[in-house]
Amino acid sequence: MPILSSRRARFRTAALTVALALGGALGAAGPASAADVNNAKNAGFESGLTDWTCSASSGTTVPSPVHGGSAALKATPAGQDNARCTQTVAVKPNATYTLSAWVQGGYAYLGATGTGTTDVSTWTPDSASWKQLTTTFTTGASTTSVTVYTHGWYGQAAYLADDVSVYGPDGGGGGGPSPTVPAAPAGLTVSGTSASSVSLAWNPVSGATGYNVYRNGTKVTAVTGTSATVTGLAASTSYSFQVTATNSAGESVKSAAVTGTTTATPGNGGGALPKHAVTGYWQNFNNGATVQKLSAVQSQYDIIAVAFADATTTPGAVTFTLDSAGLGGYTVDQFKADIKAKQAAGKKVVVSVGGQNGTVSVSDPTSAANFANSVYALMQTYGFDGVDIDLENGLNATYMSQALRSLAAKAGPGLVLTMAPQTIDMQSTSNAYFQTALNVKDILTVVNMQYYNSGSMLGCDGKVYAQGSVDFLTALACIQLEGGLAPSQVGLGLPASPSGAGSGYVSPTVVNNALDCLTKGTGCGSFKPSRTYPDLRGAMTWSTNWDAAAGNAWSDAVGPHVHGLP
Repeated sequence: MPILSSRRARFRTAALTVALALGGALGAAGPASAADVNNAKNAGFESGLTDWTCSASSGTTVPSPVHGGSAALKATPAGQDNARCTQTVAVKPNATYTLSAWVQGGYAYLGATGTGTTDVSTWTPDSASWKQLTTTFTTGASTTSVTVYTHGWYGQAAYLADDVSVYGPDGGGGGGPSPTVPAAPAGLTVSGTSASSVSLAWNPVSGATGYNVYRNGTKVTAVTGTSATVTGLAASTSYSFQVTATNSAGESVKSAAVTGTTTATPGNGGGALPKHAVTGYWQNFNNGATVQKLSAVQSQYDIIAVAFADATTTPGAVTFTLDSAGLGGYTVDQFKADIKAKQAAGKKVVVSVGGQNGTVSVSDPTSAANFANSVYALMQTYGFDGVDIDLENGLNATYMSQALRSLAAKAGPGLVLTMAPQTIDMQSTSNAYFQTALNVKDILTVVNMQYYNSGSMLGCDGKVYAQGSVDFLTALACIQLEGGLAPSQVGLGLPASPSGAGSGYVSPTVVNNALDCLTKGTGCGSFKPSRTYPDLRGAMTWSTNWDAAAGNAWSDAVGPHVHGLP
């Protein structure tokens, strides 16, 4: 949440006119025919930049890190140049090809143009380890060559690319070696568990384009990355898991098996919350908005998130100090009494961790335990119903999930767990924030993504939408709704007034139209979801204080609308 009223937008609308379409989804290639080859030349950059052309001299080759062989491409965006490196590849007409490359570093894109049909592209945010991008394209009736490319993103760090493949019928131009059946994955481990799921991770396999996951000897899912979450499991049950690596040449033998045991069912993390709920952040500081006591928070708010808990010198631990002086002499005893009064009225009060300027690092088992212990201590001291995760400076999915499960074990089934990620954090299920939400789905109350201070983003249909519109809200919410979260765990987070954020404010009417579009299929803009989500949880605002400063116009309009949803 913004403490000040500005934050740098992550993207610019004009810059996103390149093909970011996620329709070129990551996927494993089908079986190869006898004539299929890798048509890319110098695919591993062992011959420097031979056969490649990089814009503005942005590319070079480096001996380390590499995915395979002795070299990799390193390309650095600068100014208005996005470090685009291209190669013209000979292909056959009316043929299907699998385009793939391994990337690391800054934002990286892979695509093909001049296909004669639909040009394709795919991308990934910055990655600390090698990650494979894969997409497919079909050539037109008269197409004999295509241009394949990689590029980074304006103002972002350099990216690395290696082992490019344009795999399909021999176009006659020569190319790299054909793939062989990959080796079995090593390092398979259980990275997380819930009452209904087991999360797995393993080491990447050179030459693999995908991985199959087996539960008790039966294939249950296929992925392109080196992690997967197997869902639909019974609580308190042990399962055996193995993984294979795949590419167009075939499937490896199975990895060594690991055992994952689901946890006991923790109960309903939502407590007695209404089906549709409104969340508001209450400011424990004075930044020009109306200074409030909790007792003055408008009754339309069902969940009140107290902003913010602060980091301590102990890794992972947080504390909370009421700003009595800044809040006009509001005492701790009054604050605790107001929490009890709100709870008696059926409301939930949680402590929020993070914010725009808050940095809490949970990156190992010790800090995870410190986080859980300190949050639970605050719940006991002040009477909070749970915690809100509003970390805007990154988080570690493995250890934050561990911390939240430890907290749930201490707090019991009444725990209220909310999250408020930024838009960039929920663009893909591979993002750490999204993965954390999925890891703790069985104890998660609601994710209220911040649809502001964002700039343009991709919707679930692969199109780019500018903030400040019904389409921006509905098309981005669709990513979460179709990406694994239950509709009851998805809310729309907006500023209560133009003063509440640097950008992205929309009128309550726009918020209500978006809620109607998602729940009833009415009030939509150009984007119309493929189905409706009548169980959508509701809406959130920053903040109850800015709402009060504007005469409670936001909660007076959005609150009754949320509570009146089907």
